[in-house]
Amino acid sequence: MTGAIRIDVLTIFPEVVDGFCASSLLGRARRSGLLDLRCHDIRSQATDVHRSVDDAPFGGGAGMVMKPEPVFATVEAVDPRDR
Repeated sequence: MTGAIRIDVLTIFPEVVDGFCASSLLGRARRSGLLDLRCHDIRSQATDVHRSVDDAPFGGGAGMVMKPEPVFATVEAVDPRDR
């Protein structure tokens, strides 16, 4: 794809993002070669057996926070020269 705008999306739900983008205006741009949209699964870079990407917040409290390790590993796995 020459001249296409490349967008790399880091997500734990690549199928959802890809499905949405396939059936929207973004899908038309992808099919016409104007957009190069790539979804990367953060869970693929998790190192534990459960592929965990979140953890309890420091100091307690409600909710969960993303672990930085799988996010950084996913960013490093994306090759900017990969065309």
